[in-house]
Amino acid sequence: MNDYSVFDILGPIMVGPSSSHTAGAARLGMIARCIVGDNFDNVDFYLYGSFAKTYKGHGTDKALTAGILGMNPSDTNLKDSLKIAKERGIRVYFIKRDDEVDHPNTVKIVVHSKDGSTTEIVGESIGGGNINIKKIDGYVVELTGKLPTLIIRHIDKKGMISKVSTELAKDGVNIATMKVSRTKKGNQASMILEVDEKIDDIIVKHLNQIEDITSVRYINL
Repeated sequence: MNDYSVFDILGPIMVGPSSSHTAGAARLGMIARCIVGDNFDNVDFYLYGSFAKTYKGHGTDKALTAGILGMNPSDTNLKDSLKIAKERGIRVYFIKRDDEVDHPNTVKIVVHSKDGSTTEIVGESIGGGNINIKKIDGYVVELTGKLPTLIIRHIDKKGMISKVSTELAKDGVNIATMKVSRTKKGNQASMILEVDEKIDDIIVKHLNQIEDITSVRYINL
């Protein structure tokens, strides 16, 4: 028996003509905002495949902007998101690319924060409003945003996975999935953990107290 949700079968409640180009795009923007926070003033959207060809006609530009502003796909303000971004002093740019990609509805979101840092997120809108984040700052990830998700950066040392899982167990958090990657042995590494419980600031505080963890971000949708 296939494990489908009502959302998968019927599609999302949304504003716009296409679940992939509107609802999925808005969710990609929302997850990018969850990852980087709200302290940014400049966002570049690199559009690939059908996103690049039809983004204006299908409202993908408005949906991506709405998501990065914190709107969900059903928000009636989505259609005015470009105007709202301008009013808030947030500059958004859309750059069409013709590079080969794995999925036709692909976007690279480059967020420029006010502190001078830059975060790069690559994601796909895979249909029915569902999405898949493929990369964060060059690290290969696989996350959908359907479960609360922790994104942890740390120094690649022995025992880090054990320390993180032990701390989460103390806080009553159950790990559903985990993906780890690193740039080079002994250098920066990344953990992506989907969990069953909503993540709060206390959990993040406890994780940040673990030696050799450099950053903790999270997604609750």
